Amino acid sequence: MRIKVHEEEQEVAPGTVMADIARRFSGCDLFIVDGCQVAGTYELQEGDSCWCLRKGGQVGRAELERLLYLRHTPGVQQVFGRAVVGIMGLGGLGSVVAGALVRVGIGRLVLADYDIVDPTNLNRQQFFVDQIGMKKTEALAANLHRMNPYVELTLHDCRLSAATIPRIFADVDVLVECFDDPVMKAIAFRLALTDMKSMGYVGASGVAGLADNNRITTLCHRPSVCIVGDNESEARPGQGLMAPRVGIAAHHQANQVLRILMQRAGRPV
Repeated sequence: MRIKVHEEEQEVAPGTVMADIARRFSGCDLFIVDGCQVAGTYELQEGDSCWCLRKGGQVGRAELERLLYLRHTPGVQQVFGRAVVGIMGLGGLGSVVAGALVRVGIGRLVLADYDIVDPTNLNRQQFFVDQIGMKKTEALAANLHRMNPYVELTLHDCRLSAATIPRIFADVDVLVECFDDPVMKAIAFRLALTDMKSMGYVGASGVAGLADNNRITTLCHRPSVCIVGDNESEARPGQGLMAPRVGIAAHHQANQVLRILMQRAGRPV
């Protein structure tokens, strides 16, 4: 039967398992078949694409891109790698969204925030105690490059407005709204429906407190214009913003970004 080993087509006997393939590679102890990690006893099937790797050690850019390719369904990484995603606000939502997108290999992020890291941010935002006082753009960039040193980042240390948003994010494929300010949320949503209709948009509304996890949903007003949250749980005395529920919403946002990118590339999701 025909399979692919490290992207090269080969003929193997029926009943061949991953351990049989691994014997060809020195130190190989990690097995990937069609994006999924498997055991050495996994029996290969006609058309499978498999890789053998070694755990541990550092990787360069080419190796990291290959690993991302391996863990995703064939064709997915090409879509993500050429995508540009904008994130407005780098707090509890934005910093988590950025981390998720960097880990899946989005090619470039355009990040904007005017604020600095302060002690009250640490209960839910992806910053560290020794970054207090740093600009959020610079602190988050440092953290993202620890996750993926090869991601391209464009930083805007500024307060966004209805006038500047279309200019700063003019070339992004999908724009993610992560503001705390309801006025800015409304401005961004209006722009998504009017001046910036050519790009995808993922906003957020209602992520505070400890309400049921499953009340965080994704509602698409248009195929590429979506809002994540429960649409009612605002931050107020007695109902704060905390990492678990904010994180649920942020990962909803990140996943919706990927869905929009795939849909726009004409690929099934």
